[in-house]
Amino acid sequence: MGPSPGYGEMNRMKNSYDVIVIGAGSVGVPTAMALAEKNVKTLVIDKNASPGQGENKHALGGVRANHSIPGKILISLRSLEIFSTWEQKTGENIDWLKGGYLFLAYRREEEDILKNLLPIQKKFGLNIDYLSPDEISEILPGIRKEELLGGTFSPDDGSASPLLAINSFYSKARAGGVEFHFGEQVKTVTTGEGKVTGVISDKNSYLSPIVIDAAGPYSRQLCSRLGADIPVFPELHEGGISEPVENFFGCLVVDLRPGPGSKNYYFYQNKPGQVMFSIAPDPPLIGTEKGATSSFLTQVCARMVTAVPRLKNIRIRRTWRGIYPMSPDGAPLIGWDREIEGLLHATGMCGQGFLLGPGTGELLARMVIGETKENDPIILKDFSPYREFESHEALR
Repeated sequence: MGPSPGYGEMNRMKNSYDVIVIGAGSVGVPTAMALAEKNVKTLVIDKNASPGQGENKHALGGVRANHSIPGKILISLRSLEIFSTWEQKTGENIDWLKGGYLFLAYRREEEDILKNLLPIQKKFGLNIDYLSPDEISEILPGIRKEELLGGTFSPDDGSASPLLAINSFYSKARAGGVEFHFGEQVKTVTTGEGKVTGVISDKNSYLSPIVIDAAGPYSRQLCSRLGADIPVFPELHEGGISEPVENFFGCLVVDLRPGPGSKNYYFYQNKPGQVMFSIAPDPPLIGTEKGATSSFLTQVCARMVTAVPRLKNIRIRRTWRGIYPMSPDGAPLIGWDREIEGLLHATGMCGQGFLLGPGTGELLARMVIGETKENDPIILKDFSPYREFESHEALR
């Protein structure tokens, strides 16, 4: 189901907009920016005091197109293009660093997964190859090569500052005419005759024929009030950051081996020189309690130092805990609601909202105004909220 026929008509009325976006985070802000570029009158509502104060500020900042699903590869390639050319086009620094992504294989199981994904990754435009341990040691100086079989490296991937990026996107969206209402809690999306009519918050009511759900881990709660069951579940992940040191590697490293309490772990050194790191807990930790734990550092640091011993003397500055809005198969949920005309879902980014956000925002803007690009059907098929959820993203 597509946009309401009322699109473009309500904006002549007070508190009326072409589109209302719920959430000023990793997806909501780039979407607002893209809508502004299409001259769509847009309002963004967020309960927090400023942009990116939900889960965006917990992101590590990795930006990659190294995925196993065509839709994610395609939309991430566009995001990569936006991040990598942002300073050149706007003059604003977002700490973009083209360091690449390095997925390591220490077991035949991981080696087979990485090698088997290469054909589909290359088919959809990703620059990637499988490297030997000696080639990897040139990219990641000091890595222990014992038991290392090899890995895939995608040199065009990289990293950026979530804080700098979202504030730059926010400034551009505002310059394009987007209204942002912060410190305002959406209570419900209003409907009539099966169509979206607007939004009621704790401070006001607004009219719009289109509402975009970019509420992340709170999407299911929001949509359940309308009778729409969106399978998004809050999963807790922790991250950490070190003091800045002289840069000696730029790639984001993913060690796919499972360990005690974890599925895998990953780390990289950002442009200012800080080492950032996280772990994928196993079993998953479901919930919304963001208090940091005492076990995280011992889990992840021991593994990092084993892989790259020269990290052992770097001091940790702080840790934090954030929420991943998880879907059943590790891929986003993007598409028009089948029952409620004008309700557009853009959620379930599975902890990858920062890297998917710019490409997703442009896709959503095209959906609103009825434009289509060549690869949009591939992306929307992979991300449909109504898919069967039979497979799983191999590199989540």
